[in-house]
Order: sequence, then structure tokens, then C-alpha cells
Amino acid sequence: MAEIKEAVASYAARSVEQRSHWYSPSAEAYAATRPHYPQQLVEAVVAQAGLTAASTLLEVGCGPGTATVAFAELGCRILAIEPNPEFCRLAQKACEAFEKVELLTTSLEEWDIQPGCFDAVVAASSFHWIPPEIGYPKSARALKPNDWLILLWNKELQPPIETHEALRTILRRHAPRLDRPYEDAGTVAGILEILGQPLKDSPLFQAVHRGQVLVEGSLLIDDYLTLQTTYSPFLALDPDVQAALTSDLRRALQQIHGDTVPLTYTSAYQMAQRV
Repeated sequence: MAEIKEAVASYAARSVEQRSHWYSPSAEAYAATRPHYPQQLVEAVVAQAGLTAASTLLEVGCGPGTATVAFAELGCRILAIEPNPEFCRLAQKACEAFEKVELLTTSLEEWDIQPGCFDAVVAASSFHWIPPEIGYPKSARALKPNDWLILLWNKELQPPIETHEALRTILRRHAPRLDRPYEDAGTVAGILEILGQPLKDSPLFQAVHRGQVLVEGSLLIDDYLTLQTTYSPFLALDPDVQAALTSDLRRALQQIHGDTVPLTYTSAYQMAQRV
């Protein structure tokens, strides 16, 4: 788990400028292939926080609107902030049917805070990009007393373990840094614990609630390979390495599965009340 802790810390250590353009090359692919948060999970969060059409939400790092639409369907007012211009454009398109959604191209660090104005602060797979010494105090200031900071996480989509092990051979050949053991339930639980530890440790929040859902599905091989281009370790590779790796992965997946890859992923939430 030491590598996971280092990776999480490295995201928050990047400058706002770096973060605002990191996903630009893969923004369209991210919007098309990253999974949404299951309705069951969203409903659990909404019920716990007591959110209604009268609520006002701040979403931090909304990306292309992956989670924004699910909360907008409540009919509530949402201010969604996102530093990446390409993501903002895609989020605007995804949310165009929701008049109560406002999007700002900015980071939490740069945002001119509106103290005590929000019933919930939501961050969907984004809060690890923000330094904890900024993210938690600023979220607490934005919230009304006793209201909720909600962290959502979608773990990486995983093929069957036999497929995963076959693909590791290719990863070791082209990009050893991408080679990772299969994430079983215990490993996923450990990663989620690392991601949620700052919330648990923050004196600004109390009564942490957790929940998760295991989601099963599938993707066409081309869509699965496109999904890989949205993960940070892949984005850091040299373009020639990306191309060679993708070609060999496609060949192996076609031999094992034909056209479609079966996949599972864990979708989780961690939420706590402002003190």
C-alpha cells in the first residue's frame, strides 16, 4: 500500500496549472468510457445527506459531468467547479437540460468561496487532486453547519483475473510502471481506506459514513482500450510506447475474449458532517 499512498500524494502535489490540463488529451475519451456512479450508490448518499430539490450543492472537480447529472436530476441547484476547460465544455453539454446547474472553470484553490451557502459538497473521484490542507478547510467553510462533504470513488475497471495476469506480461514488456497486481476485495478496501483517511482525520468533520457497490458489466475491446488512455499512468507514457502497448493489448484481448471484455469495478462513497 506504500506505492498507493505515494501515488495519491503525488496527485495533490501537482500545481493547479498542471492539473488543469492533465486530462486534456483524453477529455473526450474520459467522458465516453469512464463509468458513471450506480443509481443505488447515489440514492444512498442522497438519503443519508437528506438532499432534496431545495438543496444547494457545490461539486468540486466535476470533470465532464460524470456525477453531476445524477445529482442534477434531483432538481437541486448545483455550482460545479472544474479547472480543465475541455472538461468544462463537456460538462456543459452533459448538463444543458438542467437550468439549475452552473459551471465555473476554476479550481477549488482559486475559487472565491461562498461561506455557509451549501447543503453538500460533492467530489467524484477528484478530491485526491487537492491538497488536504486546502480541500477540507475550504469545503467546511462552504458548508452550512452539520451538512455533508461527500466523496465518491470509482475504482478502475478490472477484467477477470486470468485476463489481468495475461495482460501483465505485456505491460512488463512495454511499460513496467503500469504493471500492478490484481486488485481483489481486500486490496480495494485498503485503497479506499487510504483515500478516505484524510476525511477521517480531519477535525472539521465528524460521523463518517461509508458504502460501496460492486458493479459488473462489459466493454467492447476498443472502448476498453480507450478507457486505458484516461488513466494517469498511461497518459504519462511516451506516445510510441502507448501505441505499441495498445496494439499488443488489443491482440491479446481479442484472442481471449473476442470482441467484448467482461469487467467489474467497485463504486464507493465516504461522507461526513461538518462539525
